[in-house]
Amino acid sequence: MKKRIFRGASFILLTLSLPAIGWSLKDSDEIKSTTVPSHNTEIRAEETNAVKLSSKVLFDQYLQDLYTSTNLKQASLDFEVFKKALTGYYNFKNSNLISTEKQVISIVDFTKASTEKRLWIIDIAAKKLLFNTLVAHGQGSGNNYATSFSNTANSHQSSLGFYVTSNTYFGKHGLSLKLNGMDTNYNTNALDRAVVVHGAEYVSEEFIKQHGRLGRSHGCPALPVALTPAIIEAIKGKTTLFINGPSEKYASTYLDEELALTNFGQGSQLQATL
Repeated sequence: MKKRIFRGASFILLTLSLPAIGWSLKDSDEIKSTTVPSHNTEIRAEETNAVKLSSKVLFDQYLQDLYTSTNLKQASLDFEVFKKALTGYYNFKNSNLISTEKQVISIVDFTKASTEKRLWIIDIAAKKLLFNTLVAHGQGSGNNYATSFSNTANSHQSSLGFYVTSNTYFGKHGLSLKLNGMDTNYNTNALDRAVVVHGAEYVSEEFIKQHGRLGRSHGCPALPVALTPAIIEAIKGKTTLFINGPSEKYASTYLDEELALTNFGQGSQLQATL
């Protein structure tokens, strides 16, 4: 009788312990599957990082080559400003925001004095500097140096950031070029403010000799009159314009370098570099 009772108790204990063992094994499997990465996952991560690194190296090499080929150092364009501009250019290009026929970019650096040639227009495809000339800033931005910037109507200040050039028209300054501001909170009111590319008599070496600085606009990047038709012809029709300045507050989604690397890697420039 005692043996039967003992066997029965043992059977009950065994029955109760089996689910616990099963749960323990199941939990162990789940822990392994969730906390221990597979060898293939590690390999894929390493390959992804290698591709990113390779794209960055190629992109930097390409920028250095373009910078050197176009003699931009001799033309006093800071390389970091150039890199910002090209980063935005490739992000524009991937989003189909700019022309595929005109591979031209315009760069203005308002950290420089108005007495300096602070506009550069570059043909990326031909690796050629098309223009390097004077450009005015807004009356409200400062005297010889532009120090204040605004996206507000009637501020008469220049606006920083990326633009896409539009169509031409004839206004009070003659031939002019409309600009679409692309950076929210920085230049998106450009069209409403009539911030355009145009020529002005106060953008000249003669004006500098008389006044010690350029004349100033109502916020437009005004150009020397004699060069205006040729410059507008070169940059009109959905090309990139980047206006750089001393403001540390400026930020743009188009300065996403990692995204630009991806866009560059998918483009013909990468194949040409390879």
